[in-house]
Amino acid sequence: MSVQIGNDWDEILAGEWEKPYYRELRTLLIEEYRHYTVYPPADQIFDALKYVPFSDCKLVILGQDPYHGPNQANGLSFSVQKGVPIPPSLQNIYKELEADLGIAPPNHGDLTSWARQGVLLLNASLTVRAHAANSHANIGWRVLTDRIIRALGEREKPLAFLLWGRFAQSKAKYVTNPRSLVLESAHPSPLSAYRGFFGSHPFSKINRFLEESGQEPIDWSIPDAY
Repeated sequence: MSVQIGNDWDEILAGEWEKPYYRELRTLLIEEYRHYTVYPPADQIFDALKYVPFSDCKLVILGQDPYHGPNQANGLSFSVQKGVPIPPSLQNIYKELEADLGIAPPNHGDLTSWARQGVLLLNASLTVRAHAANSHANIGWRVLTDRIIRALGEREKPLAFLLWGRFAQSKAKYVTNPRSLVLESAHPSPLSAYRGFFGSHPFSKINRFLEESGQEPIDWSIPDAY
């Protein structure tokens, strides 16, 4: 059964849904959701692609897999549902945003406002079993997400890729358009943020790149939740 994204990703990914790896993945996911707690909710698995059509993507921020705590994951990398405590990595992203552009952190961790502006918040694995990080790393998701990254990396209209940490940086090889921007730094997690994430100024660099390539810069400010 084909996945319906609802934008131009449907055409780009049309050949994937009937391939053996995805048919096996879908069968396994049905069992996982039936017998375990899996995040995000099934209807949010493809939200990153639903928010950002292929042709409108300005930036990819690549994560490894969804948050695995209760009510955290919302289908967007590094993002959590409103009302959930902001995870440490995202707290550090907000700190760097404030240092870079003077934008004060919001009172929640929902990054949907970035997604609405063409920021593809993509995890390499789109699901995870509760309390088990990377539990779905080897079930086929990375075949699909590598295909997504490769398609964007080849796209004629340039875009930016924000690759935090070694895992994300391993995907830089898929960016083959020399006019696209690849920014690499340490991961924002507390374990590595002081090794080159803080002070990297990614947000201003991305907006400068977008303006220089004739695209609207991103409004990085996130409205508070009331």
